Amino acid sequence: MDYSILAELYENLEKTSGRLKKIDLIADVLKKTDSELLPIVTRLVRGKVFSSQSTEEIGIAAQLTVKIISLSTGFPPEKIVERFNKLGDYGLVVEEFAKKKRQATLFKKRLTVKKVFENLEMLAYIEGKGSQEKKFHLVSELVNSASPMEAKYIIRTTLGDIRVGVAEGVIRDSISKAFFPDAEGDELKDVVRHVERAWFLRPDYGEVARIAKEDGLAGLKKIKLKIGMPYHVLLSERAASLEEALGKFENVAIEYKYDGARVSMHKKGDKITLFTRRMENVTKQFPDVVDLVKKAVKSDSCVIEGEMLGLDKNTNKPMAFQLLSQRIKRKYDIDKIADKIPVQVHVFDVVFLDGEILFDMPLKERYKKLKSLVKPVPGKFQLARQLVTKDLKEAEKFYSEALANNQEGVMVKNMDALYQPGRRVGYWLKVKPIMETLDLAVIGATWGTGKRTGWMGSLILGCRDPETGDFLECGMLGTGIKEKGEGTTFEELTAMLKPHITSESGNSVIIAPRIILEIAYEEIQKSPTYTSGFALRFPRFIRLRTDKGPEDSDDLEKLILLYRHQRNR
Repeated sequence: MDYSILAELYENLEKTSGRLKKIDLIADVLKKTDSELLPIVTRLVRGKVFSSQSTEEIGIAAQLTVKIISLSTGFPPEKIVERFNKLGDYGLVVEEFAKKKRQATLFKKRLTVKKVFENLEMLAYIEGKGSQEKKFHLVSELVNSASPMEAKYIIRTTLGDIRVGVAEGVIRDSISKAFFPDAEGDELKDVVRHVERAWFLRPDYGEVARIAKEDGLAGLKKIKLKIGMPYHVLLSERAASLEEALGKFENVAIEYKYDGARVSMHKKGDKITLFTRRMENVTKQFPDVVDLVKKAVKSDSCVIEGEMLGLDKNTNKPMAFQLLSQRIKRKYDIDKIADKIPVQVHVFDVVFLDGEILFDMPLKERYKKLKSLVKPVPGKFQLARQLVTKDLKEAEKFYSEALANNQEGVMVKNMDALYQPGRRVGYWLKVKPIMETLDLAVIGATWGTGKRTGWMGSLILGCRDPETGDFLECGMLGTGIKEKGEGTTFEELTAMLKPHITSESGNSVIIAPRIILEIAYEEIQKSPTYTSGFALRFPRFIRLRTDKGPEDSDDLEKLILLYRHQRNR
């Protein structure tokens, strides 16, 4: 398959604003794609090289992009930067300069989708001495063989900024349309539901597309939870108050909402695999948890869920999540960091047990199985603190106790509810003292002055457009971040954000949306200044959300909902 077919699809998608038209365009390409290439093409349509369960990143910075464009087109770096400062898009820059060069080009090698994918995939695995030079050659090879239009989308893909407005829901519906073209009405809704459920359990729309093409609806229905493979976990929603949450359900359980990291623990014999809510495999980072699962879980094959909590070695009290996140990201000296930051595991659900998937079993039945399954290791591995009550006074006492124990708040759960992977269906409601925090991406910044010289002093926050997947400005953050001492500092955040800078102009930088922050604020206001149409008034930093990626951040619909709620109060 020629890459030009994909480039033409990108071009048409970029010119199309209507969601249904985008679905038609993508579906037409997917149904014409061979099964072997289908997983690759499905991912690349969104500008992704890896599936959503992968944590691999291409890692091409703006500086290297300038070098690639310069040497591929023959124009000096300063001209590339000058043009970028006007256009704000390296894709448009390479397209423009490649057109000027093309007049002198006699021959170009035909570029295939497979070749583009293979070169881009290799970028993620190049490390160490000379890595930047190797990455340069891999991308340059593609750009040199590409037409101007193809070069535009190759560069955009390497920067993670494809700009065609295709979110995951559009891919889901495109797969449904491509391989079930005759489905309409309720039948189509059923197809879409099965495509999405397949993705929740096999988090790769590329693989889901292949199964839909080859095996149809029957194949999608056969996709099951598999031990050792991550899945999208059931997600919670916020409740305005404890009283409101208690009133939602007939049979209620209240649990501590721990300030830790969600973990899915897969056990098959002596083989234990651990995944975060973002589906990162963190088995190597937590050998102590692996040992605890072997010791405490009385089953040969199961998948249980819980929360890992970092503990202060001196006081044995819970640590802030930011400190625990050091262990999640650590690749070396695992034993040292494990000794420095011991963990405690609180389990609250079981979704697979001895060959049986428990999604269609009510929580009260799953919890009974969990209690008989787990032999607690006091202070190390135990059931989450739980209270079964509808009494508001008892619930408030339990809530106060959770806060006094340095936890975030409580979870209010419907004990009659089934488990729906990947969904926020209102079965679990979280109640926290600060109800209106938002998880937002950093999408830009300005360099600081004075004491903050060398650091990014003001951060531009972005919420996700649920239709396109793009990020829209909604506020400027400079409060709550430490200059030095305990807590997250400007220096630390700057170091995290620097690799994701896509461009600089004067004192300002544009940043790819990779780092997510939890933000509190006084209120949400309408704003003509920001691209979202809204602005956070007095936003302040609460904590880093290293357990969340861009796709997990809050979207524009959430901002609008909160805006309406505050107006009604």
